[in-house]
Amino acid sequence: MLTAYKQRIQSLRLVPSKGGCFEFEVNGELVYSKLKTGVFPDEDAMVKAVGDRLR
Repeated sequence: MLTAYKQRIQSLRLVPSKGGCFEFEVNGELVYSKLKTGVFPDEDAMVKAVGDRLR
C-alpha cells in the first residue's frame, strides 16, 4: 500500500484484533470485510481499491 501510494496517503492505521478479523476502510468507507466474506483479501485488489478512492 505504502509503496504504491506513499505520496498520497497521509495516515495509515492498523487496529489489532483476535480471531483473524480483518476489515479494510478508506476514509471511513468499508472496502472489504473478512468478517463478512470469511476470505482473506487479495493484496492487488486492496491496492486498487485505495487507488480508486484516492482519485
